[in-house]
This record gives sequence, structure tokens and C-alpha cells, in this order.
Amino acid sequence: MSKIIRLESTNYKRLKAVEIVPDPDGNLVIVAGKNGQGKTSILDSITAALGGVSGKTTPKPIRDGEDRAEIVLETEDLIVTRKFTASGPTLLVKSHDGAVYPKGQAKLDDMLGRLSLDPLAFTQLSDRDQLATLLDLVKLPFDPDKLAAERKELFDERTEVNRELKNAKAAAAAITVTKEMADLEPVSVTDLLKEFRDGQTLNHQIDVALTARDGWADKVERVKRELADAECQLKLAEERLATAPAKVDLEAIQTQLDNAEQTNADVRLFESWIRASDELNELEAEAIELSAKLEAIDKQKADGLASAVFPIDDLGFDDTGVTYRGVPFKQASGAEQLRVSLAMAIALNPKLRVIRIADGSLLDSDNLALVESIAREHDFQVWIEMVGDGDGRGIVIEDGMVA
Repeated sequence: MSKIIRLESTNYKRLKAVEIVPDPDGNLVIVAGKNGQGKTSILDSITAALGGVSGKTTPKPIRDGEDRAEIVLETEDLIVTRKFTASGPTLLVKSHDGAVYPKGQAKLDDMLGRLSLDPLAFTQLSDRDQLATLLDLVKLPFDPDKLAAERKELFDERTEVNRELKNAKAAAAAITVTKEMADLEPVSVTDLLKEFRDGQTLNHQIDVALTARDGWADKVERVKRELADAECQLKLAEERLATAPAKVDLEAIQTQLDNAEQTNADVRLFESWIRASDELNELEAEAIELSAKLEAIDKQKADGLASAVFPIDDLGFDDTGVTYRGVPFKQASGAEQLRVSLAMAIALNPKLRVIRIADGSLLDSDNLALVESIAREHDFQVWIEMVGDGDGRGIVIEDGMVA
């Protein structure tokens, strides 16, 4: 863990020759002065020394009229020397005992956090980038993207089931049934017709037997000579009648035939209502099950957020981005955004305990006191640029030099 104990910058951008040795007991390094005097170049020297510069972002790192520039940044652990010439920049990183790091930039990159040199940059990130930065920092017990995809899939499935459920309810409601229909059974017209025809045949046979009996009785009276034969025939006829069933009620069968179509229609209607009711119950159960799964996912997310350790209390996120105290981060007050941004920078940069803030003049006295308080609490060193004299506490820069 390291702070800056000395910064020397020569001919870098607007600077001529500047050496700054921060107060070892202080947490704020205020770089003050009028506009155009080189204040920003001081803070840019820190960035350039640690992270380097590109020709695209800094096409002229060397002060006009000079042929070389040099930045020497000394921390509690390292001495970083960055030189700029017409042929390009060079970097030397060594320890205080003189040992040189062959991969100097890799050593510096290991010390730097993405927000450490400009924490207020966090407030300028898009909602998506703020959320990505936060999720890189916080170890959650679940994969937010995977959980969100699973929830969307279940939500879409439930939407489709609810649509089918609505249609099923409408279909079931459109069927009018009576409780008597539940006791009805389908009627076989074919069986009834067969029963009717069999009844006709049987009744005819009975009628024939009755006629035969009457005939033979008459014949016994009329023809005594044929009595023996007639009595035999009478006995046979009576035997047939003794074993014959009762006459079939053809009118009852005819009534059933007349009502068969309506009965069958009622049976079919009741069966369709049963099927519609079964489908309705199944869809209702499926919708309830999917709702329970969605609630489980929401609970898993809430429990995960509750168990996660964030850089600062009340920090979280939702589907739209980072939140603070339950509201979108970008709707938080300026002081709240500043507090969160500093907390993020501190959490992301545990090794190099240095933060730089450009445009510090935009901070009022309360926010400046807040920055100092947070820096003191976490033992960080904050380099801050301000227009003016820094209320008598700043290192004043005039024409590229310390006044």
C-alpha cells in the first residue's frame, strides 16, 4: 500500500519545473491557481507517470519550446521515472533500494484501480458501465445475467400460460351445463332400435301363441273328435306362454328414441365442460407454479444482495443499473454521488492509495470537507485541482511553476 511522497515534473505539458512533497500527515493535496497556469498538468503528471499517455489523448506531452520532458513520481514503495522525447516515451520503475522492475508498466498496472485516478469519472459512466464496474467489485452468490435470463424465460412462459388460461376461462364460461347432465350416460340408438325390433318380434310371437290357444280351445268345443290332439296342442301353447317374458313396453322405448339426440347432445356438452374445467385447473396450477419460481428467483437475488459486501452501505443495483439508498445512482444528490464514487475508487485500488480529482472548484465547502473526511478515514491521499488559492491550503501554480 503506497502514497505519493514526492512529485517532480519538468516541461510536461504547461509545466516548467515543479516539485511537490506532500505533507505526510495530510490527506489532501490541493493544487490551486488561476486557469491556464498548469494546475491540470500537475494532476496529469500523476496519471502520465503511472498509466502512460497515448498520442491520441496527449499529442503534445512536451512543453512548447522544449525538446524533452520528465516526470519523477516517488511513492512509499517505488520510484517511477517517465521521460518524453521526440523519439517517444520511456519508463523506469525501481524500488528504493535500486532494484529495477523489468516489466515496469505491469507493476504499475497491478497497483492501479480503474477509478483511482479520477473517482468522479464513475458518475459520468453510463448506467450499464456503472453496473459492470460494481459487479466486478462485488462477489455475488449468483450470476446476475444468468439469473435475469432465467427470470425472463420464466416470465415469458408465464405470460403465455396466462394467455392460454384466459382463453380457457372464456371457453369454460361459454359452456352452459346443468347438474343433471352429470348423471347422464350416452344412449345407443342402434341398441334401442334392436331392442324395439326384438320386442316387436316377441310380441308377435306371443300374439300368435294367444291366437293358437284360442283356436285350439274353440276347436275342442267344436270338434270333440279331435279333443286329444287339441289338448296336446293346448298344452304346448300353454307351455310356451309359461316361459315367455312379459310384453315389452314399446311406448317407453319410443320415448327414449324421441329423446335420444337431446340426451346425447347433453352428454357431449357435459363432457366438453369437464374437459374445459380440467384444462382450466391445469393452467391455473401451472401459472401458480411459475409465479412461485419467479418469486424464488427474486428472493434468491434479494438474499444474495443482502449477503454481498458492497464498498459502501446502501449501494446496490437493479435491472437498470447501480442504485444508492433504493434510487438510481444518477438521481442521488451530488454529495451522495461523491461519497459513492470515492468509496468505489478506494475499494478498487487498495494498493496505490492515491486519488486525483479534477475540477475540484465544483465542490462546495461541505463536499470538500466530505472528501477530506473520507480520505482520512481510509488513509488515502487525494490530489485535487481548484481555481484560486485553495483557501490558503493549496500549492499555488503560476506559469508552470510553484508560486
